[in-house]
Amino acid sequence: MSRLPMAARLTGLLASVLLIAGGAAACGSSGSGSSDAAAGATTTAAADAGKAPASSAFPVTIEHKYGSTTIKSAPKRVVTVGLTDQDAVLALGTVPVGTTEWVGGYKGAVGPWAQDKLGGSAAPTVLKDTGTGPQTEKIAALRPDLILALYSGLTKEQYQTLSKFAPVVAQPKGFNDYGIPWQQQTETVGKALGKEAEAKTLVDGVEAKFAAAKQAHPEFAGATAVIATPYEGTFVYGSQDPRSRLLTDLGFTLPKDLDKVIGDSFGANISKERTDLLDQDVAAWIVPDTTGAVAKLHADKLYGDLDVVKQGREVFIKETSDYGNAVSLSTVLSIPYVLDRLVPQLAAAVDGNPATKVEQPAS
Repeated sequence: MSRLPMAARLTGLLASVLLIAGGAAACGSSGSGSSDAAAGATTTAAADAGKAPASSAFPVTIEHKYGSTTIKSAPKRVVTVGLTDQDAVLALGTVPVGTTEWVGGYKGAVGPWAQDKLGGSAAPTVLKDTGTGPQTEKIAALRPDLILALYSGLTKEQYQTLSKFAPVVAQPKGFNDYGIPWQQQTETVGKALGKEAEAKTLVDGVEAKFAAAKQAHPEFAGATAVIATPYEGTFVYGSQDPRSRLLTDLGFTLPKDLDKVIGDSFGANISKERTDLLDQDVAAWIVPDTTGAVAKLHADKLYGDLDVVKQGREVFIKETSDYGNAVSLSTVLSIPYVLDRLVPQLAAAVDGNPATKVEQPAS
Protein backbone atom coordinates (compact mmCIF):
# COMPACT_ATOMS: atom_id res chain seq x y z
CA MET A 1 0.00 0.00 0.00
CA SER A 2 1.20 3.49 -0.75
CA ARG A 3 2.76 5.25 2.19
CA LEU A 4 1.56 8.65 1.07
CA PRO A 5 0.16 10.81 3.86
CA MET A 6 -3.21 9.45 4.96
CA ALA A 7 -5.11 12.54 3.90
CA ALA A 8 -3.76 12.17 0.40
CA ARG A 9 -4.65 8.48 0.31
CA LEU A 10 -8.17 9.06 1.62
CA THR A 11 -9.21 12.14 -0.25
CA GLY A 12 -7.09 11.54 -3.34
CA LEU A 13 -8.38 8.01 -3.84
CA LEU A 14 -11.99 8.90 -3.32
CA ALA A 15 -11.79 12.02 -5.44
CA SER A 16 -10.31 10.00 -8.31
CA VAL A 17 -13.07 7.42 -8.13
CA LEU A 18 -15.74 10.09 -7.94
CA LEU A 19 -14.32 11.71 -11.06
CA ILE A 20 -14.70 8.41 -12.88
CA ALA A 21 -18.18 7.92 -11.45
CA GLY A 22 -19.27 11.32 -12.71
CA GLY A 23 -19.24 10.03 -16.27
CA ALA A 24 -21.54 7.09 -15.59
CA ALA A 25 -25.29 7.33 -16.04
CA ALA A 26 -27.12 6.45 -12.82
CA CYS A 27 -30.10 4.80 -14.48
CA GLY A 28 -32.26 2.26 -12.68
CA SER A 29 -31.58 -0.89 -14.63
CA SER A 30 -32.15 -4.17 -12.88
CA GLY A 31 -29.12 -6.37 -12.21
CA SER A 32 -29.37 -9.54 -10.20
CA GLY A 33 -25.95 -10.84 -11.18
CA SER A 34 -25.17 -14.48 -11.80
CA SER A 35 -24.15 -16.69 -8.91
CA ASP A 36 -24.59 -20.05 -10.66
CA ALA A 37 -20.86 -20.47 -11.34
CA ALA A 38 -20.03 -19.73 -7.72
CA ALA A 39 -22.79 -21.87 -6.24
CA GLY A 40 -20.74 -25.06 -6.39
CA ALA A 41 -17.54 -23.52 -5.13
CA THR A 42 -15.82 -25.15 -2.19
CA THR A 43 -16.32 -23.04 0.91
CA THR A 44 -13.12 -22.04 2.69
CA ALA A 45 -12.70 -21.89 6.44
CA ALA A 46 -12.88 -18.12 6.25
CA ALA A 47 -16.13 -18.18 4.33
CA ASP A 48 -17.70 -20.64 6.78
CA ALA A 49 -17.06 -18.48 9.85
CA GLY A 50 -20.13 -17.53 11.87
CA LYS A 51 -23.60 -19.04 12.14
CA ALA A 52 -25.25 -19.71 8.80
CA PRO A 53 -28.40 -17.67 8.17
CA ALA A 54 -31.75 -19.39 7.96
CA SER A 55 -32.53 -20.47 4.39
CA SER A 56 -36.03 -19.03 4.83
CA ALA A 57 -34.52 -15.53 4.66
CA PHE A 58 -33.91 -15.99 0.94
CA PRO A 59 -34.38 -14.92 -1.75
CA VAL A 60 -33.94 -11.23 -0.87
CA THR A 61 -33.95 -8.23 -3.20
CA ILE A 62 -32.00 -5.07 -2.40
CA GLU A 63 -32.49 -1.74 -4.16
CA HIS A 64 -29.45 0.37 -5.02
CA LYS A 65 -28.15 3.08 -7.35
CA TYR A 66 -28.25 0.89 -10.44
CA GLY A 67 -31.55 -0.88 -9.89
CA SER A 68 -31.97 -3.93 -7.68
CA THR A 69 -30.13 -7.15 -6.93
CA THR A 70 -31.66 -10.46 -5.91
CA ILE A 71 -29.68 -12.84 -3.70
CA LYS A 72 -31.17 -16.30 -4.10
CA SER A 73 -29.46 -18.17 -1.28
CA ALA A 74 -27.25 -17.61 1.75
CA PRO A 75 -23.88 -16.22 0.62
CA LYS A 76 -20.80 -18.13 1.68
CA ARG A 77 -18.06 -16.38 -0.28
CA VAL A 78 -18.40 -12.63 0.20
CA VAL A 79 -16.09 -10.05 -1.38
CA THR A 80 -16.26 -6.46 -0.15
CA VAL A 81 -15.53 -3.82 -2.77
CA GLY A 82 -16.93 -1.07 -0.54
CA LEU A 83 -14.03 0.38 1.39
CA THR A 84 -15.58 -0.15 4.83
CA ASP A 85 -18.12 -2.90 4.17
CA GLN A 86 -15.96 -5.64 5.71
CA ASP A 87 -16.67 -4.47 9.26
CA ALA A 88 -20.42 -4.98 8.94
CA VAL A 89 -19.86 -8.41 7.39
CA LEU A 90 -17.52 -9.39 10.22
CA ALA A 91 -19.86 -8.01 12.87
CA LEU A 92 -22.54 -10.37 11.54
CA GLY A 93 -20.36 -13.45 11.88
CA THR A 94 -19.08 -13.89 8.32
CA VAL A 95 -15.43 -13.57 7.32
CA PRO A 96 -15.16 -12.21 3.77
CA VAL A 97 -12.96 -14.11 1.32
CA GLY A 98 -11.82 -10.76 -0.08
CA THR A 99 -11.66 -7.19 1.18
CA THR A 100 -10.57 -3.90 -0.38
CA GLU A 101 -7.73 -2.10 1.36
CA TRP A 102 -8.13 1.57 2.19
CA VAL A 103 -6.40 2.52 5.41
CA GLY A 104 -3.76 1.26 7.79
CA GLY A 105 -2.15 -1.63 5.95
CA TYR A 106 -3.87 -4.06 8.33
CA LYS A 107 -3.68 -7.79 7.64
CA GLY A 108 -6.79 -8.70 5.70
CA ALA A 109 -7.78 -5.00 5.75
CA VAL A 110 -9.25 -5.72 9.19
CA GLY A 111 -8.58 -3.10 11.88
CA PRO A 112 -7.72 -3.91 15.51
CA TRP A 113 -11.29 -3.12 16.59
CA ALA A 114 -12.48 -6.03 14.41
CA GLN A 115 -9.63 -8.55 14.61
CA ASP A 116 -11.43 -10.74 17.15
CA LYS A 117 -14.23 -11.24 14.60
CA LEU A 118 -11.90 -13.36 12.47
CA GLY A 119 -12.35 -16.09 15.05
CA GLY A 120 -9.26 -18.02 14.03
CA SER A 121 -10.14 -17.99 10.33
CA ALA A 122 -7.59 -17.05 7.72
CA ALA A 123 -7.45 -13.34 6.97
CA PRO A 124 -9.28 -12.30 3.79
CA THR A 125 -7.44 -11.77 0.54
CA VAL A 126 -6.76 -8.05 0.21
CA LEU A 127 -7.68 -6.28 -3.03
CA LYS A 128 -6.61 -2.81 -4.09
CA ASP A 129 -8.52 0.15 -5.45
CA THR A 130 -6.16 2.78 -6.77
CA GLY A 131 -8.86 5.05 -8.15
CA THR A 132 -9.43 3.13 -11.39
CA GLY A 133 -11.96 0.71 -9.97
CA PRO A 134 -12.06 -2.81 -8.49
CA GLN A 135 -9.53 -5.49 -9.46
CA THR A 136 -11.97 -7.47 -11.56
CA GLU A 137 -9.81 -10.48 -12.38
CA LYS A 138 -8.71 -10.99 -8.79
CA ILE A 139 -12.30 -10.70 -7.59
CA ALA A 140 -13.40 -13.31 -10.13
CA ALA A 141 -10.61 -15.64 -8.99
CA LEU A 142 -12.04 -15.60 -5.46
CA ARG A 143 -15.25 -17.18 -6.82
CA PRO A 144 -17.60 -14.92 -4.84
CA ASP A 145 -21.29 -15.58 -4.45
CA LEU A 146 -21.89 -12.00 -3.22
CA ILE A 147 -20.06 -8.73 -3.92
CA LEU A 148 -20.78 -5.78 -1.63
CA ALA A 149 -20.05 -2.22 -2.81
CA LEU A 150 -22.07 -0.11 -0.37
CA TYR A 151 -19.42 2.40 0.74
CA SER A 152 -18.14 2.98 -2.76
CA GLY A 153 -18.18 5.06 -5.91
CA LEU A 154 -18.88 2.08 -8.17
CA THR A 155 -19.77 3.14 -11.73
CA LYS A 156 -22.54 1.51 -13.72
CA GLU A 157 -19.99 -0.09 -16.04
CA GLN A 158 -18.05 -1.52 -13.09
CA TYR A 159 -21.31 -2.76 -11.57
CA GLN A 160 -22.28 -4.53 -14.80
CA THR A 161 -18.83 -6.11 -15.11
CA LEU A 162 -18.80 -7.44 -11.55
CA SER A 163 -22.37 -8.70 -11.93
CA LYS A 164 -21.08 -11.28 -14.42
CA PHE A 165 -19.43 -13.11 -11.52
CA ALA A 166 -21.91 -12.77 -8.66
CA PRO A 167 -24.81 -10.66 -7.36
CA VAL A 168 -23.56 -7.13 -6.65
CA VAL A 169 -25.10 -4.77 -4.10
CA ALA A 170 -23.97 -1.28 -5.13
CA GLN A 171 -24.15 1.99 -3.21
CA PRO A 172 -27.71 3.13 -2.41
CA LYS A 173 -29.73 5.82 -4.09
CA GLY A 174 -30.42 8.96 -2.11
CA PHE A 175 -26.86 9.53 -0.89
CA ASN A 176 -23.66 10.79 -2.44
CA ASP A 177 -21.13 8.13 -3.41
CA TYR A 178 -19.30 7.13 -0.22
CA GLY A 179 -22.25 8.61 1.65
CA ILE A 180 -24.13 5.61 3.04
CA PRO A 181 -24.75 5.98 6.80
CA TRP A 182 -23.20 3.25 8.92
CA GLN A 183 -26.66 2.24 10.14
CA GLN A 184 -27.97 1.61 6.63
CA GLN A 185 -24.73 -0.08 5.66
CA THR A 186 -25.04 -2.52 8.56
CA GLU A 187 -28.72 -3.22 7.97
CA THR A 188 -28.24 -3.71 4.22
CA VAL A 189 -25.42 -6.17 4.83
CA GLY A 190 -27.67 -7.91 7.34
CA LYS A 191 -30.38 -8.29 4.72
CA ALA A 192 -27.89 -9.57 2.15
CA LEU A 193 -26.60 -12.18 4.61
CA GLY A 194 -30.03 -13.21 5.87
CA LYS A 195 -29.39 -11.66 9.28
CA GLU A 196 -31.65 -8.62 9.43
CA ALA A 197 -32.58 -9.03 13.10
CA GLU A 198 -28.93 -9.40 14.15
CA ALA A 199 -28.02 -6.30 12.15
CA LYS A 200 -30.75 -4.25 13.81
CA THR A 201 -29.49 -5.37 17.23
CA LEU A 202 -25.96 -4.25 16.35
CA VAL A 203 -27.19 -0.85 15.17
CA ASP A 204 -29.29 -0.39 18.32
CA GLY A 205 -26.25 -1.19 20.46
CA VAL A 206 -24.05 1.46 18.85
CA GLU A 207 -26.83 4.03 18.81
CA ALA A 208 -27.19 3.43 22.56
CA LYS A 209 -23.53 4.44 22.95
CA PHE A 210 -24.21 7.69 21.11
CA ALA A 211 -27.25 8.29 23.33
CA ALA A 212 -25.20 7.68 26.47
CA ALA A 213 -22.51 10.12 25.30
CA LYS A 214 -25.11 12.80 24.55
CA GLN A 215 -26.73 12.31 27.94
CA ALA A 216 -23.37 12.62 29.67
CA HIS A 217 -22.51 15.74 27.64
CA PRO A 218 -25.60 17.90 27.11
CA GLU A 219 -23.25 20.72 26.07
CA PHE A 220 -22.84 18.97 22.71
CA ALA A 221 -26.46 19.68 21.76
CA GLY A 222 -26.61 22.64 19.42
CA ALA A 223 -22.89 23.35 19.53
CA THR A 224 -21.39 23.75 16.07
CA ALA A 225 -18.56 21.60 14.74
CA VAL A 226 -16.70 20.83 11.55
CA ILE A 227 -14.14 18.21 10.57
CA ALA A 228 -11.35 18.83 8.08
CA THR A 229 -7.90 17.72 6.95
CA PRO A 230 -4.96 19.75 5.58
CA TYR A 231 -4.91 18.20 2.11
CA GLU A 232 -3.96 20.48 -0.82
CA GLY A 233 -5.09 23.39 1.32
CA THR A 234 -8.05 22.68 3.56
CA PHE A 235 -10.34 19.76 2.76
CA VAL A 236 -13.63 19.88 4.67
CA TYR A 237 -15.99 16.93 5.00
CA GLY A 238 -19.67 17.44 4.17
CA SER A 239 -22.81 16.32 5.96
CA GLN A 240 -22.99 12.96 4.14
CA ASP A 241 -19.47 11.93 5.10
CA PRO A 242 -19.23 9.39 7.94
CA ARG A 243 -16.70 11.57 9.77
CA SER A 244 -19.13 14.48 9.89
CA ARG A 245 -21.91 12.13 10.98
CA LEU A 246 -19.86 11.21 14.05
CA LEU A 247 -20.28 14.82 15.15
CA THR A 248 -23.97 15.16 14.30
CA ASP A 249 -24.79 11.80 15.90
CA LEU A 250 -23.30 13.22 19.10
CA GLY A 251 -25.59 16.26 18.92
CA PHE A 252 -23.36 18.79 17.16
CA THR A 253 -24.59 20.99 14.30
CA LEU A 254 -22.56 21.45 11.13
CA PRO A 255 -22.00 24.92 9.58
CA LYS A 256 -25.17 25.96 7.77
CA ASP A 257 -23.40 26.77 4.49
CA LEU A 258 -21.26 23.64 4.51
CA ASP A 259 -23.07 21.55 1.90
CA LYS A 260 -23.61 24.55 -0.34
CA VAL A 261 -19.84 25.00 -0.43
CA ILE A 262 -19.05 21.26 -0.65
CA GLY A 263 -21.49 20.48 -3.44
CA ASP A 264 -22.60 16.96 -4.40
CA SER A 265 -19.68 15.14 -2.82
CA PHE A 266 -18.44 13.72 0.48
CA GLY A 267 -16.16 16.73 0.91
CA ALA A 268 -14.13 19.36 -0.91
CA ASN A 269 -11.29 21.82 -0.64
CA ILE A 270 -12.48 25.23 0.47
CA SER A 271 -11.10 28.56 -0.67
CA LYS A 272 -9.24 30.90 1.65
CA GLU A 273 -12.30 33.14 1.54
CA ARG A 274 -14.34 30.41 3.27
CA THR A 275 -11.97 29.84 6.16
CA ASP A 276 -14.86 31.14 8.27
CA LEU A 277 -16.42 27.66 7.97
CA LEU A 278 -13.74 26.46 10.39
CA ASP A 279 -14.60 29.00 13.11
CA GLN A 280 -17.06 26.78 14.99
CA ASP A 281 -17.48 25.72 18.61
CA VAL A 282 -15.21 22.81 17.68
CA ALA A 283 -12.85 22.33 14.74
CA ALA A 284 -11.78 18.69 14.47
CA TRP A 285 -8.74 17.97 12.34
CA ILE A 286 -7.36 14.74 10.89
CA VAL A 287 -3.65 15.53 10.63
CA PRO A 288 -0.43 13.75 9.60
CA ASP A 289 1.01 14.49 13.05
CA THR A 290 0.08 16.53 16.09
CA THR A 291 3.15 18.77 16.12
CA GLY A 292 4.41 20.00 12.76
CA ALA A 293 1.04 19.86 11.01
CA VAL A 294 -0.63 21.77 13.82
CA ALA A 295 2.10 24.42 13.85
CA LYS A 296 1.68 24.86 10.10
CA LEU A 297 -2.08 25.29 10.48
CA HIS A 298 -1.64 27.91 13.18
CA ALA A 299 0.97 29.75 11.12
CA ASP A 300 -1.70 30.48 8.52
CA LYS A 301 -2.91 33.91 9.66
CA LEU A 302 -6.41 33.48 8.24
CA TYR A 303 -6.93 30.35 10.31
CA GLY A 304 -4.63 31.11 13.23
CA ASP A 305 -6.52 34.30 14.07
CA LEU A 306 -9.90 32.56 14.38
CA ASP A 307 -11.52 32.29 17.81
CA VAL A 308 -11.62 28.50 17.54
CA VAL A 309 -7.81 28.57 17.66
CA LYS A 310 -7.39 31.36 20.21
CA GLN A 311 -9.86 29.72 22.61
CA GLY A 312 -8.40 26.21 22.32
CA ARG A 313 -11.45 24.61 20.75
CA GLU A 314 -9.58 22.32 18.35
CA VAL A 315 -9.46 18.53 18.32
CA PHE A 316 -6.56 16.80 16.55
CA ILE A 317 -6.65 13.20 15.36
CA LYS A 318 -3.48 11.60 14.00
CA GLU A 319 -4.52 10.19 10.66
CA THR A 320 -2.19 7.17 10.54
CA SER A 321 -2.98 6.01 14.08
CA ASP A 322 -5.50 3.25 14.76
CA TYR A 323 -7.74 6.01 16.12
CA GLY A 324 -7.44 8.03 12.92
CA ASN A 325 -8.16 4.98 10.79
CA ALA A 326 -11.18 4.10 12.91
CA VAL A 327 -12.54 7.64 12.50
CA SER A 328 -12.19 7.43 8.73
CA LEU A 329 -13.92 4.06 8.53
CA SER A 330 -16.76 4.92 10.95
CA THR A 331 -18.40 1.50 10.98
CA VAL A 332 -20.54 -0.47 13.38
CA LEU A 333 -17.33 -2.00 14.79
CA SER A 334 -14.98 1.00 14.71
CA ILE A 335 -17.36 3.60 16.16
CA PRO A 336 -17.31 2.32 19.78
CA TYR A 337 -13.49 2.43 19.58
CA VAL A 338 -13.72 6.00 18.29
CA LEU A 339 -16.21 7.23 20.89
CA ASP A 340 -13.95 6.16 23.74
CA ARG A 341 -11.33 8.58 22.39
CA LEU A 342 -13.29 11.30 20.60
CA VAL A 343 -15.89 12.14 23.25
CA PRO A 344 -13.33 13.22 25.92
CA GLN A 345 -11.58 15.39 23.33
CA LEU A 346 -14.82 17.07 22.26
CA ALA A 347 -15.85 17.62 25.89
CA ALA A 348 -12.54 19.37 26.64
CA ALA A 349 -12.86 21.52 23.52
CA VAL A 350 -16.37 22.84 24.25
CA ASP A 351 -16.17 23.27 28.02
CA GLY A 352 -15.89 27.06 27.74
CA ASN A 353 -12.47 27.19 29.42
CA PRO A 354 -9.61 28.03 27.00
CA ALA A 355 -7.13 26.69 29.55
CA THR A 356 -8.51 23.14 29.26
CA LYS A 357 -6.07 21.02 27.31
CA VAL A 358 -7.51 18.69 24.68
CA GLU A 359 -5.51 15.54 25.33
CA GLN A 360 -4.29 13.22 22.59
CA PRO A 361 -5.28 9.54 22.91
CA ALA A 362 -2.44 7.05 23.17
CA SER A 363 -3.43 5.41 19.88
